[in-house]
Amino acid sequence: MVIITLVMTFLRFLLNEKGRVNPDSIRYMRFAHVFPTIDNTTTPLGYPLAIKFFTFFGFDEFWGSKAVGISAFFFIILFTWKKKFFFRESVILCSLFSFLSIFSYTMSETLILPFVMLFLYASAMTIEGKLEKGKAVFYLSLSLIALYNIRYSSLFIIGGTGLFGLVFFRKKYARAFMISGIIAGAFVVLYKFLFIDYFNGNYVNDALEIGLHPTSKLLVELFQGLCTSFNPFIHISDPGGGKINYAIYGTGLLNIIVMIYLFVKHKLSETETFCIFVGITGMVCSYFVQYFYSVNPIDYRLLAPFTLPVWLVYFRRLFQIFSVKTYALGFLSLMSGMVFTWLSKGNYLENRREMKQFLQSEKLDRVPLQFYLEKAEDLDKVQVAELISTVNANTSLTFKPEDTLRRTTLTRYKVLQKMKIDKNKYQ
Repeated sequence: MVIITLVMTFLRFLLNEKGRVNPDSIRYMRFAHVFPTIDNTTTPLGYPLAIKFFTFFGFDEFWGSKAVGISAFFFIILFTWKKKFFFRESVILCSLFSFLSIFSYTMSETLILPFVMLFLYASAMTIEGKLEKGKAVFYLSLSLIALYNIRYSSLFIIGGTGLFGLVFFRKKYARAFMISGIIAGAFVVLYKFLFIDYFNGNYVNDALEIGLHPTSKLLVELFQGLCTSFNPFIHISDPGGGKINYAIYGTGLLNIIVMIYLFVKHKLSETETFCIFVGITGMVCSYFVQYFYSVNPIDYRLLAPFTLPVWLVYFRRLFQIFSVKTYALGFLSLMSGMVFTWLSKGNYLENRREMKQFLQSEKLDRVPLQFYLEKAEDLDKVQVAELISTVNANTSLTFKPEDTLRRTTLTRYKVLQKMKIDKNKYQ
């Protein structure tokens, strides 16, 4: 199963028209390319630095991001095997098409997943009494700070950790969780004043806006996001609607109901309780943050750091009931992923070759580039920019029409009049 998952991870981005990147990927790769210049504060340093690390071994930023994903996958498997910590569960987790898709993506969720696993392990050792007092606080705090340096949404895990200690304050380990949450929270405050404000003093004021979306819209997106995140086979609904979505959402909803039933029927251990507690806290906070912070609608990718601990406990229950038959779930997910990948296949390597030839012929392969968009929602146009960034990482988006007068500013028309992109049907 591990070998098949690895092969499928490669196929997932090679059989995609632009190598599994999105507009945020453009920023990550550019950040890694120009470092030590601080390109922006929209993202923490962790993921761009991980990409930068692999460029020292001869990778460009795109292939470096894929090396990060493969390394993250191997780390989870090897770490859980070595520590005997949710190993069988982790094998199935990584084989789920949703998590496989994350490992193949040029996004920071790829890097945060192994650090979530490290955090859960440190938490389990603390709860079991194998880490105590100062040592427990040190490892928990270090894990939380590392998570925040990869994704800002890790603030929800920090809050969940402190809240867990507060709720279970009578337990011997409660103080370690509360102190760790306070230490990590203090780091967040220092990070805001010493890093974010230093490079972009208006970031927080510009990012926060009350009443961004109505509750009616957010509740629907929450339902859809949870149902696709907990669907073990298909994690993407048809944006055009249709009856297929009833099956996708229905399967996810049924799986959630089964999860709840098993968690209620079979008593949770203290470690399992912590996993569920932190996971639910993260999902709840992910919902409410949308009221004042602009983020993409909730989906499998945004929820992955919080669904991971829930999936682990769920698979443990399934192993207790069905034993090795539980692996069938992983194989079925891989099979559905293979069908989806094949039906929606593009050809990234061919598109990359065409784009590389185009940029070289225009002498634009080694210079800072801009790509003009009228609006960020122009998906057909931004896909061209995403493909460009996989060849020339020093690419940024511009929304100023006057920038198109520059030779180093490309538009969809300028590119597609000289080359053809092999497009796929689904993303």
